[in-house]
Amino acid sequence: MARYTGPNYKRARRVGFSIEETGKELARRPYGPGQHGNDRKGKLSDYGTQLKEKQKVRFMYGVNERQFRKTFEEARKMRGSNGENFLKLLESRLDNLVYRIGFASTRRGARQLVNHGHVTVNGKKVDIPSYRVKVGDVISIKEDHKNLKVVAESLAKVTKRVEFINYDENKMSATYVRLPERNELNADINEALIVEFYNK
Repeated sequence: MARYTGPNYKRARRVGFSIEETGKELARRPYGPGQHGNDRKGKLSDYGTQLKEKQKVRFMYGVNERQFRKTFEEARKMRGSNGENFLKLLESRLDNLVYRIGFASTRRGARQLVNHGHVTVNGKKVDIPSYRVKVGDVISIKEDHKNLKVVAESLAKVTKRVEFINYDENKMSATYVRLPERNELNADINEALIVEFYNK
Protein backbone atom coordinates (compact mmCIF):
# COMPACT_ATOMS: atom_id res chain seq x y z
CA MET A 1 0.00 0.00 0.00
CA ALA A 2 1.39 3.43 -0.98
CA ARG A 3 1.95 5.91 1.83
CA TYR A 4 -0.51 8.81 1.99
CA THR A 5 1.16 12.07 0.91
CA GLY A 6 -1.89 14.34 0.82
CA PRO A 7 -2.75 17.15 3.25
CA ASN A 8 -3.01 16.26 6.94
CA TYR A 9 -5.61 18.99 7.43
CA LYS A 10 -8.07 17.13 5.21
CA ARG A 11 -7.51 13.88 7.14
CA ALA A 12 -7.87 15.65 10.46
CA ARG A 13 -11.18 17.20 9.43
CA ARG A 14 -12.40 13.83 8.13
CA VAL A 15 -12.03 12.20 11.56
CA GLY A 16 -12.67 15.35 13.62
CA PHE A 17 -9.37 15.03 15.45
CA SER A 18 -6.12 17.03 15.45
CA ILE A 19 -3.59 14.62 13.90
CA GLU A 20 -0.69 16.97 14.63
CA GLU A 21 -1.97 17.45 18.24
CA THR A 22 -1.95 21.22 17.84
CA GLY A 23 -5.64 21.82 17.12
CA LYS A 24 -4.75 24.06 14.17
CA GLU A 25 -6.32 21.74 11.58
CA LEU A 26 -9.79 22.18 13.09
CA ALA A 27 -9.53 25.79 14.27
CA ARG A 28 -11.04 27.40 11.16
CA ARG A 29 -13.13 24.56 9.76
CA PRO A 30 -14.27 22.12 12.46
CA TYR A 31 -16.23 19.98 10.01
CA GLY A 32 -15.56 17.35 7.34
CA PRO A 33 -13.75 18.16 4.09
CA GLY A 34 -15.44 18.57 0.71
CA GLN A 35 -18.45 20.41 -0.61
CA HIS A 36 -20.88 18.75 1.81
CA GLY A 37 -18.54 18.50 4.79
CA ASN A 38 -20.65 20.82 6.88
CA ASP A 39 -23.88 18.96 6.08
CA ARG A 40 -22.85 15.45 7.12
CA LYS A 41 -24.71 14.62 10.28
CA GLY A 42 -26.16 11.49 11.78
CA LYS A 43 -25.09 9.02 14.41
CA LEU A 44 -22.36 6.51 13.60
CA SER A 45 -22.90 2.80 14.18
CA ASP A 46 -20.72 1.01 16.77
CA TYR A 47 -18.53 -0.26 13.95
CA GLY A 48 -18.27 3.26 12.48
CA THR A 49 -17.24 4.69 15.85
CA GLN A 50 -14.57 2.02 16.32
CA LEU A 51 -13.26 2.47 12.78
CA LYS A 52 -13.07 6.23 13.22
CA GLU A 53 -11.06 5.82 16.43
CA LYS A 54 -8.66 3.43 14.73
CA GLN A 55 -8.19 5.85 11.83
CA LYS A 56 -7.57 8.75 14.22
CA VAL A 57 -4.62 6.95 15.81
CA ARG A 58 -3.33 5.50 12.55
CA PHE A 59 -3.33 8.92 10.89
CA MET A 60 -1.74 10.54 13.94
CA TYR A 61 1.26 8.20 13.98
CA GLY A 62 1.42 8.00 10.18
CA VAL A 63 1.34 4.20 10.09
CA ASN A 64 -0.08 2.13 7.24
CA GLU A 65 -2.77 -0.47 7.91
CA ARG A 66 -0.46 -3.50 7.83
CA GLN A 67 2.05 -1.99 10.28
CA PHE A 68 -0.77 -0.79 12.50
CA ARG A 69 -2.35 -4.25 12.70
CA LYS A 70 1.04 -5.91 13.28
CA THR A 71 1.79 -3.52 16.16
CA PHE A 72 -1.61 -4.29 17.70
CA GLU A 73 -0.90 -8.03 17.53
CA GLU A 74 2.41 -7.43 19.35
CA ALA A 75 0.60 -5.44 22.05
CA ARG A 76 -1.94 -8.24 22.43
CA LYS A 77 0.85 -10.66 23.43
CA MET A 78 2.18 -8.34 26.15
CA ARG A 79 1.06 -8.38 29.77
CA GLY A 80 -1.32 -5.66 30.88
CA SER A 81 -3.86 -3.55 29.04
CA ASN A 82 -3.90 -4.22 25.28
CA GLY A 83 -4.88 -0.66 24.44
CA GLU A 84 -2.25 1.01 26.63
CA ASN A 85 0.47 -1.38 25.45
CA PHE A 86 -0.51 -0.60 21.88
CA LEU A 87 -0.09 3.15 22.38
CA LYS A 88 3.24 2.61 24.16
CA LEU A 89 4.55 0.59 21.21
CA LEU A 90 3.47 3.33 18.80
CA GLU A 91 5.17 5.95 20.98
CA SER A 92 8.38 3.88 20.88
CA ARG A 93 8.72 4.24 17.09
CA LEU A 94 11.87 6.15 16.12
CA ASP A 95 10.02 8.70 13.96
CA ASN A 96 7.62 9.48 16.81
CA LEU A 97 10.43 9.97 19.33
CA VAL A 98 12.37 12.21 16.92
CA TYR A 99 9.19 14.30 16.79
CA ARG A 100 8.71 14.22 20.58
CA ILE A 101 12.32 15.34 21.11
CA GLY A 102 11.74 18.33 18.83
CA PHE A 103 14.17 17.54 16.01
CA ALA A 104 11.17 17.91 13.67
CA SER A 105 7.96 19.91 14.07
CA THR A 106 5.72 17.15 12.67
CA ARG A 107 5.83 13.34 12.59
CA ARG A 108 5.97 13.50 8.80
CA GLY A 109 9.06 15.73 9.05
CA ALA A 110 10.57 13.36 11.61
CA ARG A 111 10.02 10.41 9.25
CA GLN A 112 11.86 12.30 6.52
CA LEU A 113 14.80 13.07 8.83
CA VAL A 114 15.12 9.38 9.68
CA ASN A 115 14.70 8.23 6.06
CA HIS A 116 17.46 10.58 4.91
CA GLY A 117 19.92 9.14 7.43
CA HIS A 118 20.24 12.16 9.73
CA VAL A 119 19.40 10.25 12.94
CA THR A 120 21.46 7.85 15.07
CA VAL A 121 20.46 5.48 17.86
CA ASN A 122 23.26 4.68 20.31
CA GLY A 123 25.74 6.20 17.84
CA LYS A 124 24.66 4.09 14.85
CA LYS A 125 22.72 5.47 11.89
CA VAL A 126 19.16 4.16 11.69
CA ASP A 127 17.09 5.07 8.63
CA ILE A 128 13.98 3.01 9.41
CA PRO A 129 11.16 5.22 10.82
CA SER A 130 9.35 2.24 12.38
CA TYR A 131 12.48 1.15 14.31
CA ARG A 132 11.46 0.24 17.87
CA VAL A 133 13.49 2.28 20.34
CA LYS A 134 14.23 0.56 23.65
CA VAL A 135 14.27 2.19 27.07
CA GLY A 136 17.78 3.53 27.66
CA ASP A 137 18.55 4.11 23.97
CA VAL A 138 20.10 7.46 23.02
CA ILE A 139 18.74 9.27 19.94
CA SER A 140 20.72 12.06 18.31
CA ILE A 141 21.37 13.87 15.05
CA LYS A 142 24.47 12.65 13.18
CA GLU A 143 27.54 14.62 14.16
CA ASP A 144 28.11 16.15 10.72
CA HIS A 145 24.37 16.98 10.32
CA LYS A 146 23.88 18.91 13.57
CA ASN A 147 23.86 22.26 11.79
CA LEU A 148 20.80 21.38 9.71
CA LYS A 149 18.61 24.47 9.44
CA VAL A 150 15.34 22.52 9.63
CA VAL A 151 16.43 20.86 12.91
CA ALA A 152 17.58 24.16 14.45
CA GLU A 153 14.29 25.85 13.53
CA SER A 154 12.26 23.00 15.00
CA LEU A 155 14.26 22.92 18.26
CA ALA A 156 13.80 26.68 18.62
CA LYS A 157 10.01 26.19 18.72
CA VAL A 158 10.08 23.61 21.55
CA THR A 159 8.65 24.96 24.80
CA LYS A 160 8.09 21.70 26.67
CA ARG A 161 9.06 18.03 26.24
CA VAL A 162 7.44 14.84 27.47
CA GLU A 163 8.86 13.51 30.72
CA PHE A 164 9.79 10.08 29.36
CA ILE A 165 12.54 11.72 27.26
CA ASN A 166 15.66 13.28 28.78
CA TYR A 167 17.19 15.84 26.38
CA ASP A 168 20.82 17.01 26.51
CA GLU A 169 21.01 20.38 24.80
CA ASN A 170 24.81 20.44 24.59
CA LYS A 171 25.07 17.05 22.86
CA MET A 172 21.84 17.47 20.84
CA SER A 173 20.80 14.01 21.99
CA ALA A 174 17.98 12.50 24.01
CA THR A 175 17.57 9.37 26.10
CA TYR A 176 14.35 7.36 26.10
CA VAL A 177 14.28 6.98 29.89
CA ARG A 178 11.06 4.99 30.30
CA LEU A 179 7.83 3.93 28.63
CA PRO A 180 5.16 6.63 28.78
CA GLU A 181 2.29 6.53 31.25
CA ARG A 182 -1.22 6.61 29.81
CA ASN A 183 -1.92 10.04 31.32
CA GLU A 184 1.05 11.46 29.36
CA LEU A 185 -0.52 10.51 26.03
CA ASN A 186 -3.37 12.10 24.09
CA ALA A 187 -6.48 12.13 26.28
CA ASP A 188 -8.77 12.36 23.23
CA ILE A 189 -7.90 8.81 22.16
CA ASN A 190 -10.17 5.98 23.33
CA GLU A 191 -7.95 2.95 22.79
CA ALA A 192 -10.67 0.61 24.10
CA LEU A 193 -12.58 1.22 20.85
CA ILE A 194 -9.56 0.10 18.82
CA VAL A 195 -9.32 -3.07 20.90
CA GLU A 196 -13.02 -3.72 20.25
CA PHE A 197 -12.51 -3.10 16.52
CA TYR A 198 -9.75 -5.72 16.24
CA ASN A 199 -11.44 -8.21 18.57
CA LYS A 200 -14.47 -8.59 16.29
